[in-house]
Amino acid sequence: MTKISFIYTEKGFIPDHPDDQVEDAWTTRFLQNKYEALFDFGFEHDTKGFSGSALFLYHISETFIQVLSAKPELEIAREQIRVTLDEDTTDTLLNIVPFCIGSEYVNSAWIENLFEKLNDVYASRIRNHAGTVASYLAMKSSDLKTARRIYFHLVENMEDMQYPFAFLVTYATKDSAGRVLHVPLKQSLIEFKDDRNQLLNLLACLNDVADQVPMIAELMENGNLFHPIRLTSQEAFTLLKSVPIIEKAGIRCRVPNWWKKKSSSVTMNVTVGNTQPSLFGFASILQTQPSLVVNGKPLTKAEISAMLKMEEGLAFLKGQWVEINHTRLKQLLEQMENYDGTITLKEALTKNYLSEDEEDPDLGVQISNGKWLRDMLGKMRDPSRIRNKAKPKKFNAVLRPYQVDGYNWLNQMSELGFGACLADDMGLGKTVQVISYLEKMYESDKKGRALLIVPASLLGNWEKELQKFAPSLPYRIFHSTSAKDFSLETEPYFLLITTYGMAQRHEALQKIHWRCLILDEAQAIKNPGTKQTKTVKKIPSDMRIAMTGTPIENDLFNLWSLFDFLNKGLLGSSDDFKQYAKRLEVEPENMPHLKALVSPFILRRLKTDKSIISDLPDKVEITDRVELSRRQIVLYRKEVADMENRLEEAVGIERRGLILSLLTHLKQICNHPDQRQKDNNWLPSDSGKFAMLKELCETIYEKRERVIIFTQYREMCQPLCDYLETVFHQKGLILHGGIRPAERTKLVARFNDPEHYVPYIVMSIKAGGTGLTLTAANHVIHFDRWWNPAVENQATDRAYRIGQKNNVFVHKLVSTGTIEEKIDQLLTSKQDLADSVLSNGADQWITEMSQEELMNLLRLDI
Repeated sequence: MTKISFIYTEKGFIPDHPDDQVEDAWTTRFLQNKYEALFDFGFEHDTKGFSGSALFLYHISETFIQVLSAKPELEIAREQIRVTLDEDTTDTLLNIVPFCIGSEYVNSAWIENLFEKLNDVYASRIRNHAGTVASYLAMKSSDLKTARRIYFHLVENMEDMQYPFAFLVTYATKDSAGRVLHVPLKQSLIEFKDDRNQLLNLLACLNDVADQVPMIAELMENGNLFHPIRLTSQEAFTLLKSVPIIEKAGIRCRVPNWWKKKSSSVTMNVTVGNTQPSLFGFASILQTQPSLVVNGKPLTKAEISAMLKMEEGLAFLKGQWVEINHTRLKQLLEQMENYDGTITLKEALTKNYLSEDEEDPDLGVQISNGKWLRDMLGKMRDPSRIRNKAKPKKFNAVLRPYQVDGYNWLNQMSELGFGACLADDMGLGKTVQVISYLEKMYESDKKGRALLIVPASLLGNWEKELQKFAPSLPYRIFHSTSAKDFSLETEPYFLLITTYGMAQRHEALQKIHWRCLILDEAQAIKNPGTKQTKTVKKIPSDMRIAMTGTPIENDLFNLWSLFDFLNKGLLGSSDDFKQYAKRLEVEPENMPHLKALVSPFILRRLKTDKSIISDLPDKVEITDRVELSRRQIVLYRKEVADMENRLEEAVGIERRGLILSLLTHLKQICNHPDQRQKDNNWLPSDSGKFAMLKELCETIYEKRERVIIFTQYREMCQPLCDYLETVFHQKGLILHGGIRPAERTKLVARFNDPEHYVPYIVMSIKAGGTGLTLTAANHVIHFDRWWNPAVENQATDRAYRIGQKNNVFVHKLVSTGTIEEKIDQLLTSKQDLADSVLSNGADQWITEMSQEELMNLLRLDI
């Protein structure tokens, strides 16, 4: 079954494209109109196959529908109703945010924005529905019960301790101006004095409650239900206990928050780690101290004894209302006496994780952190609280404040014996933070050795950064060109830098016990079943660091694999975690346990967070529409016409192959006819994009600024470079996958060199989209579209990152009337297919279109 999933963005969410060979109705609906689909999502009964990201959206929609259906004014207000979020509901939803791409964007404003969109959909639906709101909702879900117009209110009245509560019944109505009001129930006797049926219909739900709650029956019989009344604490307690019955009858109840949150209940609390243990690491033994508490406040023996003598019900103790339950108190006291006095740090952290405690949840044990443990975890989650570690003397850089925090955090994690995931946003300087940590490690222990594993494309980048920031740090590159005559045991080095491929091939790396093992682009080990991942995890080390700008993806099991490397056993075994992940789908309210467990070991800061970095300039994105040349128009139409008849007769794999071939040909024609026809003339007048490129680059040249031009086709690099030479009147640079890492490093250095003006660099987006810093450029031009905004944004970040002093202008060239423009419209339209909606291949998505849809998309429209 397709596992529908989503990617969260700063402004909302987008569907993550599913397996192109599997039909998925929900994904199709979300691609057509995501907010309409989101509204209907909450009525879905079968959530099997939903990913965590999909389940969270389902719960948002479901919550919206529940809050909507519980409004007493539902029928009379109809489409005028606007569902809003209260603090408790918001907190509940924020607590179950899953681990997925973009989850860091989810906050109260993000959820409120979705609620506003759902409000609009609801209003539109009801405006066009002739029947009642209840009939519409019943049509969507027969199980859904809507609220009646009656509303019960129970509030505290602490000025009168004999009658410390007040009770009032209201109902929803409209005034002469059409405004919805909640007025005392006695007003109904006046409003409906001439319409007995309306009155009886309004009060019918009260009869249902009276049949089950004697207190309500008595208040109806003596007429007090129509007036505000005072209640004793015992009367209020009786009413509170009856709330589930009352709400089941469709009457919404407003009751004190402490009752809803069960903070009036006595619970057992175990404080763990008040004092620092003698050893660090997960095996540390922590002392525990059990106690009985109410709303976090401990009870003395005298208070417990007094409670056992009180009448059951509500009592005002310690400045708050406390529920007195003798049976429960005795059970808690017995449980406290039998509680063990010690616990390991690992047990303390995982107490609420992977637990299947089936005892009465009201009698469950609450774990709270003692002073030392609370302080330690607080510093791990917020490194700004860590006392500054002395900087390494030979480190050649001034770290930004948040980078200092990262340096301190890495050192503290090492001292505590924990693995660490440095997950800062791309461009915030993960490399320099790790180099400062390595320099400090070398300063304190010159006999130790560290191993750094990186993608092959980043070898040159690391070498350059080490030479710049830690010129005295002894390092060696262990790569295919140098491995033959290299002795791992005898070569003089502190830091060994190698690649994932070399780590997989050379088991000798596993025979050395490294002081520190660092993985750059650690998403390389996200799949625990691959040989590469298994091999890397076998390398022994005291400290482990994972560097990644994408620590959390839609597959929760990637998180397990990361922590299996960093802190093995913290998330249990592979089978344990799989079972836990399945339970999370059913019980998302347990998500906070997992978040609390892993958050101290992941440090992630975003460059969009102004509290982290405020001096990054703006990024201005512009889509430049390009007119095709006459030659391009002729070729484009001929290509589509030639293929149309062949497509009508083809089926299956043959049809897909023809479509993919056609898409490639059309994109090549949009770039330049010679790319498609394999000619070597490359006349600028034959391509509208060449004309636009000249227009943009002439301005850049006049200002003596620099530009990066990205293309997805390696064969376009040289023609573009040759043409730009005529615009800038000097040669630029080319970087693609055929250039060796050492040469690539030299090219980047030449381009960034402030002493020598290199106006442009043409790059294939695959080779230059990650791992490079090109802040000398403040212009980026995407000559052709990758059809994956996430990939394009990653490429743009070569210029838009720390060190950039100017605004960055991003130009995306789109040929009007062509497949390029139509895909661009999908990416930016109300369907909002942005940020990787086509990440699994727009080409594959298009191959599944009908003949008519396909031709409408491909035909030239000018």
